[in-house]
Amino acid sequence: MIAHTQSTTGMPTVLLTGFAPFGGETSNPSWDAVAPLANKRIGGHRIVVRQLPVEFGTSLKVLQAAIREAKPSLVLCVGQAGGRAQVSIERVAINIDDARIPDNADACPIDAPIAADGPAAYFATLPIKAMTAAMRVAGVPTEVSNSAGTYVCNHLMYGVLHFIAASGAGARAGFIHVPYAEEQVIDKAGIAAMSIATMVRGIEAGIEAAAAHRSDIAVSEGAIA
Repeated sequence: MIAHTQSTTGMPTVLLTGFAPFGGETSNPSWDAVAPLANKRIGGHRIVVRQLPVEFGTSLKVLQAAIREAKPSLVLCVGQAGGRAQVSIERVAINIDDARIPDNADACPIDAPIAADGPAAYFATLPIKAMTAAMRVAGVPTEVSNSAGTYVCNHLMYGVLHFIAASGAGARAGFIHVPYAEEQVIDKAGIAAMSIATMVRGIEAGIEAAAAHRSDIAVSEGAIA
């Protein structure tokens, strides 16, 4: 699987985002894994990359502006979930902010709705099971996750799906969590990590699958707990 750079006139767009560092880290693998894909062509789509701040509210405003500018057909947001061992493709985002730590603007909302007039939850509109299968074929440990948490990642996933539904932007959207990068766990004994190169390979495979599948595949990715 090769990501090509070439003429993009008239080509549909994927808006791919990662986050700035947070929580005392000096890097964020979500950004390090998406930045190399800027201006590539994957699955017949041109890749537009944006870095988002780890801030409730502001992250969503930056993403909304990027959607208006790029007019993407697919939106794939990527965030860090330190401690997870696999790439996690999120199934659902819930309408709540409940921060365990402050964001990078020192905001720490507790039990706050993301959208006062919004539904309790939104499901990803990308083919998450097809993406999971493709990423595994590419040799990347991947799972379907049923919780995007209640921090900025969930805020962004819920917010972008709500924005698309309300604005009629027409894009399909979803969210991926990646583990810590290997260099982040040098002093964190027993914590799972993954190389940036593996993350990049997984994201490429996921984008190809999302572009190829308008409907998801019917395979079990359920969880007992």
